[in-house]
Amino acid sequence: MINQVYRLVSPRQFEIAYTDYAINDSACVVVRPTHLSICAADQRYYTGKRGKEALAKKLPMALIHEGVGEVVFDPRGEIATGTKVVMVPNTPVETDDVIAENYLRTSKFRSSGYDGFMQDYIFLRRDRFIALPANLNPPVAAFTELVTVAMHAISRFERKSHTRRQVFGVWGDGNLGYITALLLKKKFKACKVYVFGKTAFKLENFSFADATYHINEIPERLAVDHAFECVGGAGSQDAVGQIIDIINPEGSIALLGVSEYPIEVNTRMVLEKGLTLIGSSRSGYQDFKTTVGFLSENPDVIEYLETLVGSVNAVRSIADLIHTFEKDLTSPWGKTILEWQI
Repeated sequence: MINQVYRLVSPRQFEIAYTDYAINDSACVVVRPTHLSICAADQRYYTGKRGKEALAKKLPMALIHEGVGEVVFDPRGEIATGTKVVMVPNTPVETDDVIAENYLRTSKFRSSGYDGFMQDYIFLRRDRFIALPANLNPPVAAFTELVTVAMHAISRFERKSHTRRQVFGVWGDGNLGYITALLLKKKFKACKVYVFGKTAFKLENFSFADATYHINEIPERLAVDHAFECVGGAGSQDAVGQIIDIINPEGSIALLGVSEYPIEVNTRMVLEKGLTLIGSSRSGYQDFKTTVGFLSENPDVIEYLETLVGSVNAVRSIADLIHTFEKDLTSPWGKTILEWQI
C-alpha cells in the first residue's frame, strides 16, 4: 500500500513523500486520521525555532502528535471498520520494570524525530490506540494527548508527594495550565485550586478554580501545599522562583513546562524548605487508557474542555496546512484543530 506523508522539510515548507507498507501485517491496524491538533512543539519545528542542529537532525518529518482517527482496516478483523480511536504517539521498543515507556531513551515519539500523524493513513500497533467514547466530540478528542500529559503528571505527583493536599497552585494560564487545574479540581474535590497567570482574559476562563491571581498581584501570606508549573519557555524561571517562595515546606513542585534553555533555580530555598521537584514529560498507553476512562465517566469535564477549542480548520491541501499553522501562531487562546480531509 502506498501512503502519502506530509513532511516538513524546512521551516514553513511541506512536501509530500511516499512510503510503502504491507497492510496484511497482523500486528498493526490501519487508521485514517480525522482530527489533529497543533502543539507548541510542532510550531517550534514549523517556525524553525528548534535551532539548526535539531532541524538538521530531525527534518524532513511529518508533524503532529495529537490526533484521532477511524479504523479503516484490521487484518485480524478484531476492530470494526469505522471505530473512532485516539492515537498514542509514544512507541516503545523495550520494556522496563522501573522506567515508564515515555522515559525510556529508546522509545520513539511521533513528530519528534519520527513521522507524526500528518499522513493519509497511520499504521498502529495494537497497543498504540484506544477506542473513544461516543460522548467525546472529535475537536476535543483531537487533543486527548495533552490531557494525558496532565493526567500523567498528576499520577506521578500522587505517588511522590505527601498527603497534605488542602491547596494546589497551578502556574500558567494556557492550555496545559487549564487542563491541569481542571483535572486537579475534579480529582481532589475537597481541595482548593488556585491558578496563577499573567493574562486577564485567559484567567477568566478558569471559572472552575477556587481563585485566580495575576502573578504580580499575589496577596501576602498566600501559600500552597503543592504546585504545578505549566508555563514553559522563558517564563519557567520566574514561575519556579515564585513557586519556591510561596509553597509550604516539604511541598512538591511538578514541572511540566518545556524550556529550550536551562533556567536558574533557587536551590538554597529548595533545600531550606525540603521541597521535592518532580519532572514529568509526555505520557504512555496506560495514561491514555486512564484518561479516556476518566472522560467517559465525567462528561462535565468534556464540556469544560470544549472551551479550549480555538478553531476547527478543514485541511484539503498543503496550502490549507500552511494557512492553519500560520493562523495558530496568532491564536490568543485554545487549541487549533485540523479537520484532516487532505
